[in-house]
Amino acid sequence: QVQLVEHGGGSVQVGGSLRLSCVASGYTNGRSCMGWIRQAPGKEREGVAAIHTSDGTAYYVDSVKGRFTISQDNAKNIVYLQMNSLKPEDTAMYYCAAGPVRQGICTVVAFPKDVADLGYWGQGTQVNVSS
Repeated sequence: QVQLVEHGGGSVQVGGSLRLSCVASGYTNGRSCMGWIRQAPGKEREGVAAIHTSDGTAYYVDSVKGRFTISQDNAKNIVYLQMNSLKPEDTAMYYCAAGPVRQGICTVVAFPKDVADLGYWGQGTQVNVSS
């Protein structure tokens, strides 16, 4: 089992910044990649960013490229998501996710609808961006 606990959500104005963190514990082999997925009310779950824990290779959905940065502190088992230049459309519940890499893809972020079957996810932290 892998346990994931998110921190750092909140409310900011357009253009502001937040940093989310995810503390992971448990079965190490179950989290060869970690990342963030989000879901806004009435919208489908969306993969936002992922990082391969072995080498730090990062991936981002197009809508956050250049604004969000995912990073990790392997010694502390923490994954961060630095979010800059926030927009109202970034408003959502953000979930940390962990799972396997298959064919070079971080599955839990590439297929967020199936995160519960593919890996693990946390309770989420709310991000609100107001204009």
